[in-house]
Amino acid sequence: MTASETGSVAWPGRQLLEGGQSVSVIVATAIVVADMVGVGVFTSLGFQVKDIPSGFSILLLWTIGGLVALCGNFLSRTYHPAFGFIAGWVSATVGFAAPVALAAMAFGQYAKAVTPGAPPLLLAVGVVWLVSIVQLFGIKHSSTFQLISTILKVVLIVAFLIAGFVIGTPQPTSFAPSTSDFDHVLSAPFAIGLVFVMYSFSGWNAATYIIGELRMPQQNLPRAMLSGTLIVLLLYVALNAVFLRTAPIEKLSGQLEVASISGTYIFGDVGGRIVAVMICVGLISSISAMMWIGPRVMMTMGEDIPAIHMFARKSTSGAPAYAILFQLAVATLMLFTRSFEAVLDFIQFALLFCSFFTVLGVIKLRITRPDLPRPYRAWGYPLTPLVFLLVTGFMMYYLLTERPLQAFLGMSIMVSGLVIYAIFHKRTDQGAATISPDRE
Repeated sequence: MTASETGSVAWPGRQLLEGGQSVSVIVATAIVVADMVGVGVFTSLGFQVKDIPSGFSILLLWTIGGLVALCGNFLSRTYHPAFGFIAGWVSATVGFAAPVALAAMAFGQYAKAVTPGAPPLLLAVGVVWLVSIVQLFGIKHSSTFQLISTILKVVLIVAFLIAGFVIGTPQPTSFAPSTSDFDHVLSAPFAIGLVFVMYSFSGWNAATYIIGELRMPQQNLPRAMLSGTLIVLLLYVALNAVFLRTAPIEKLSGQLEVASISGTYIFGDVGGRIVAVMICVGLISSISAMMWIGPRVMMTMGEDIPAIHMFARKSTSGAPAYAILFQLAVATLMLFTRSFEAVLDFIQFALLFCSFFTVLGVIKLRITRPDLPRPYRAWGYPLTPLVFLLVTGFMMYYLLTERPLQAFLGMSIMVSGLVIYAIFHKRTDQGAATISPDRE
């Protein structure tokens, strides 16, 4: 997990060794935790138990997702500059804006329990704009806001877990393995369920996108990613165990607000509101993390591509203002689709595709460029990259066969990035050809 042998999508290799002096390892870990613990774990279970009514299989699903995240790595110059541009383009246009929209949609749904009568769409748009304003004030204010909101999130989740195990009434759901679980694990619903799980774990590498602002990145980057992912793995498994332990599976099946349903069974009629407050606080910290790191991808692309240089500009407070406003605009547009599952399926294939070839690039560079300097090395190589590739390939196959339209739309985003790269690259070559005769 701690390898960056191909370089980060968001940050050129020169910044890997330098780093900044603004973000501590604690804040970086908070960003990792906040980016992961968001909408996915509080909404995915309802879709999973429709076809996998097994407590053991569900917990195994989330455990596998966490282990795969621990096996993950990072894409840049491994194949061709166009490939790196496509990965950056996917991340900059939808890779973070879509998760922001998803988290805001969930915020709107859960906030209804706290503010009855308020339109969920208005609440969703409002929280995204509020967090974006905080980000525009610069790193100092963003760091404070991120750390406080993440600590509050974890404290509330731990309190919920304790209540679930101590005062919750156990349901007849078994967490012991049975013969039917083998069929569940090899089924298409299990693979599709992994898509939701891997989306929930997709922020494990969040700290890499702020490496240019991180103190002592060679030491603190792997520490932040490893500790953050382990914390989230434990929280995810425990949360799903509490959901299944306290609420009947038939009540959870197909429902988005699974945490509120579980909270009602734990705390009674006021349980839904208690859980809604917990999740709303958690989602605010998640949106903040994604609104922090997403614009940094666009900012770095602006540094490398003259045609979009405006996104590299920073305000007097050090915030990439134009990049933040761009992501805010894309996320706001996505909110008006009002379809949670469609947005998730739309982005997931493209993100899995980039992740697959990123990790494959680690193996490729080990073979073709053994002489390259490697400030971070892949833990458990080659086993960990191979595990990641197998599971990711498994999910991509089932997305193509079970969700062909969404997979096609995801591929269209990548193709659009390739077209844009070709146009910019052609202009650069023409400019160089025009200048060179004069120099002679």
